[in-house]
Amino acid sequence: MPKLVDPVVFAQPHYEAMAASIANELGAELGEVERRVFPDGEHYQRVVTQIADRDAILVGGTVDETATLTMFDLGCAISKYGARRLDLIIPYYGYSTMERSTIPGEVITGKTRSRVLSAIPAAAAGNRAWFLDLHAEGIQHYCEGHMVARHIYAKPVLLPVMRELGGEGMVLASTDAGRAKWVQSLSNELGCAAAIIIKRRLSGDETMVSSVSCDVEGRRVVIYDDMIRTGGSLLGAAKTYLDAGATAVDVVATHGVLPGDAFKRLRDSGLLGTIACTDSHPRAMELESEGLRIIPVAPLLAQKVGDGSVS
Repeated sequence: MPKLVDPVVFAQPHYEAMAASIANELGAELGEVERRVFPDGEHYQRVVTQIADRDAILVGGTVDETATLTMFDLGCAISKYGARRLDLIIPYYGYSTMERSTIPGEVITGKTRSRVLSAIPAAAAGNRAWFLDLHAEGIQHYCEGHMVARHIYAKPVLLPVMRELGGEGMVLASTDAGRAKWVQSLSNELGCAAAIIIKRRLSGDETMVSSVSCDVEGRRVVIYDDMIRTGGSLLGAAKTYLDAGATAVDVVATHGVLPGDAFKRLRDSGLLGTIACTDSHPRAMELESEGLRIIPVAPLLAQKVGDGSVS
């Protein structure tokens, strides 16, 4: 894979620190964007840094509607003004749980957002979208036309933290069977046992834990999940493992969404030890001062984009 050509890194709002770290890792210039919001709510952007014939990298998550359109608008401008290549680094992809319809009439928003990003005009050497630990791996295939999608796994930065927290004899666990495949894969690399909670559905909105797939008694459990939102399932899982005899339960996740008082409820529950997330979502960075442990992903993202690899 050819090296990046005179790279310049731009940041979407709330991702300035990550973009600066990626630029530093790549030895790239940090690009400047002039931004204003008018009284009627309209957003103005202007690419200040010269980008003609350079490889441009735009860092930002689709954390809300404004962020998604900001990335689309800026990506269009970067392509229009002559970037050689455009790389979108998307550490957190919003609507990733809406990747398919389960009842007639549902909008598959995870797919429509990919179509929006795919509509960014192609730079001379093409456009690439880099996703980190998608909730559903198939989302990368929703990108269309000239947009080439790449899926980066965060395990190189997560595994060391899991080993540190779990120690000798640890058990890597999931909140439910939905993450069983990921947990099994990660436990193989850690050389530890994996635990899955098996649930039985009692009704349309009620489930009951029927078993835990691994003996956790007297052992430290580290729960892995790709995403923490309200944390309800996480608390239920932690209680299940503690009731089954685990000595402690820690948590490692890729995306810390944690709206409202979600982190406070997790922290104050008394069920969890360390809670660690990457800095893929801006909310996680806001909660670092409240005790959330942050795992930086900029070096991993820079390395993958810099050499074009996805393994």
